[in-house]
Amino acid sequence: MAQSFVQIDAFADRPFTGNPAAVCLLESPRSDEWMQAIASERNLSETAFLERRDNGFGLRWFTPRIEVDLCGHATLASAHYLWEAGHLNQGDTAVFHTKSGELTATKEDGWIVLDFPALSTEPLASVPDVEAALGVKVVAAARCDLDILAEVESEAILRALRPNISAIAEIETRGVIVTARGDDEFDFVSRFFIPRDGIPEDPVTGFAHCVLTPYWSLKLGKSHMLAYHASARAGTLRVSLVGDRVQLGGPAVTVLEGPPLSPTLLTAHRHAAAAAGAEDDAENRIKPFPRPVCDLRHGKAVSVVGEPDRAPGRLFKVLGEHLADGTGRIGVLDQPAGR
Repeated sequence: MAQSFVQIDAFADRPFTGNPAAVCLLESPRSDEWMQAIASERNLSETAFLERRDNGFGLRWFTPRIEVDLCGHATLASAHYLWEAGHLNQGDTAVFHTKSGELTATKEDGWIVLDFPALSTEPLASVPDVEAALGVKVVAAARCDLDILAEVESEAILRALRPNISAIAEIETRGVIVTARGDDEFDFVSRFFIPRDGIPEDPVTGFAHCVLTPYWSLKLGKSHMLAYHASARAGTLRVSLVGDRVQLGGPAVTVLEGPPLSPTLLTAHRHAAAAAGAEDDAENRIKPFPRPVCDLRHGKAVSVVGEPDRAPGRLFKVLGEHLADGTGRIGVLDQPAGR
């Protein structure tokens, strides 16, 4: 049976804004390899996998490359899905059991409010490698457990940033959170670059606001703030510092529903990888193939594992591995062809 999924834009009040996440409520137990392979195929910043439990839902998050311990937008998307699909009553609290402990979500005035841990930072004297990668002066810097926070002089400078993503990937940190005091409507603004996790720029990040909320609460002397994530897709968050917890609020909207394109993706992936000449990865992480690999259904390419921009109008070398539902096969792009 094909595993269903939904795609939801989190921290968004209309489609194609905020941060997209795929959400799968698992019908049966799945391996870590399978979940990582599905996340790679979905190729969103995060794919969330839910598992029913007596006292809530197990929740895990995968980027296209790795599993992460905490993710805000995919948690918000998961809560939105559970209410919208009727798995929870509208007034119920969504309870998630995760690698970061128990997390909850509630509804308040049409927005979803997450209860997450507040993440502390330690000041850094200077960050010349970060300044070089960003191409602007950093006026204050700090380190949290995984990332470096870099404050720049103004909202205008932050919005105009065109950082060197390759240089950020070379810095000894998972990612760089860039932030500035807001000019008018917002208390603070931010952007988040995490190329080491396969995400050059996160569209809107809940996790980073677990760091930003206590940072700006101390600087501004406020516990309730309005934040803006200034990526191309953009998103607004209501944030509050409550003791050692952060409350993150935002809307969400469902944009797509359907089964994953490859129910036996991992098996097919290995066959396709071998045909495409990809090297085996001992850590079971999906790497880009030397040649693009497609999931073929009824003679049409509907999903690309390798290079998404090269899918249409190609000839395919079809492998013998059928998908579980019998509607297609895995193919490797062989040579260009006219449309």
